Amino acid sequence: MGGLFGVASKEDCSLDLFFGVDYHSHLGTRRGGLAVLGTDGKFLRSIHNIQNSPFRTKFEDDIGEMHGKIGIGCISDYEPQPLLVNSHLGTFAITTVGIVSNKDELVKEVLDGGYTHFLEMSGGEINQTELIVALINHKKTILEGIQYVQSKIKGSMTMLIMTKDGIYGARDKFGRTPLQIGTKDGAFCLSFESHAYINLGYKDYKELGPAEIVFVTPEKVEVLQKPQKEMKICTFLWIYYGYPTSCYEGVNVEQMRYNCGKFLAKRDKGQIEPDCIAGVPDSGTAHAVGYANESGIPFTRPFIKYTPTWPRSFMPTSQDQRNLIAHMKLIPVQQLIKGKKILLIDDSIVRGTQLRETTDFLYESGAKEVHVRPACPPIMFGCKYLNFSRSKSELDLITRRIIKQFEGDSVSDETIKEYCNPDSPKYEAMLEEIRKQLHFTTLRYHRLDDMLDSTGLEHCKLCTYCWDGKE
Repeated sequence: MGGLFGVASKEDCSLDLFFGVDYHSHLGTRRGGLAVLGTDGKFLRSIHNIQNSPFRTKFEDDIGEMHGKIGIGCISDYEPQPLLVNSHLGTFAITTVGIVSNKDELVKEVLDGGYTHFLEMSGGEINQTELIVALINHKKTILEGIQYVQSKIKGSMTMLIMTKDGIYGARDKFGRTPLQIGTKDGAFCLSFESHAYINLGYKDYKELGPAEIVFVTPEKVEVLQKPQKEMKICTFLWIYYGYPTSCYEGVNVEQMRYNCGKFLAKRDKGQIEPDCIAGVPDSGTAHAVGYANESGIPFTRPFIKYTPTWPRSFMPTSQDQRNLIAHMKLIPVQQLIKGKKILLIDDSIVRGTQLRETTDFLYESGAKEVHVRPACPPIMFGCKYLNFSRSKSELDLITRRIIKQFEGDSVSDETIKEYCNPDSPKYEAMLEEIRKQLHFTTLRYHRLDDMLDSTGLEHCKLCTYCWDGKE
């Protein structure tokens, strides 16, 4: 995933920028970056690897030297950014969030059109943000360049572009990721997460719509392109990625998770009788509270997450390392586990490895039963719109491995649809096999319609591709 933040202020913006970007640290694990238009009119930039230490510790020395009134920054899961660019459009800095799923096609098109080269990152990948710069530079103005990007890419692309006069903010074409504006006396900010600016004294000003483009200065926000009507915001932002205090499209993350738990409890009513409800920390906790509130069954914390030295379970690049750290972080409370029938809610099941280990861990600690309720439907397709997962193949998904086990190597789209249907025999067979392989007492996924109802938004505005393959 990734997050971004920008400030245009009549005063020094460096501290607002520093803390605003830091509030996005939950969205990425690889790199952080800041760029400021210095008081001398020159661009200053700093980029650090944040895999093994928090954003603040890497940038607290830099920010003391990065004074200016306009700045942008990011937390990135992949490429180093912001980039500084000098072209026929002038000098600017750019940072992006999203994924270009037709990157190879566009790189070839740009090179065939006379572009000489792209710099490669370690591992041989081209910096995606550099490709966006190349596309922007096809046009005569930055605005036309952003519009060109929106017309060319498949996937999603939200961006901030800082010039000497202000900041261009552009939400991706279908609004798959958010971009919000805050305001206070003498300043505006642009932010992926709405909570990132509250403690800095900003109030909500507006949320950009799909494909909307604005130009922000310390004095005003100018709309350069009005939003389009069609939207497909990522539903998984509420289920997992979003911070509990954030809102997207006016819907709070924590409240949506309570709603999810409530719908799960209603589906389970009269089916099972657990002694307690628990959530896998952290993102499963609010779902579990919602379930407990609706069912009247007590909410407990049978294990506690140890975060001082391992703040994020997905930090390492290696899946084996991530699984190990996820296990090491959960410390059991034996008195709340032994002899108990526990209903456990996690945000999702992707590969299944970590949740199986967590379940075995509860049994080893004396649990009598472990009933599992993921807060979203079975994930059936790898996301091609956001950097949702590090999976290289759809066979990384436990659902697709089991479908292959049942159906062989050749599976039609119609067959996949049957496995997506919660009322079909194939769906039930898949769930039973997942339950057996992961050692759960019972397993019931969230239904897609219930999950979408949990947002309170029109279903047509929500992206559901990873669950049903609908674009």
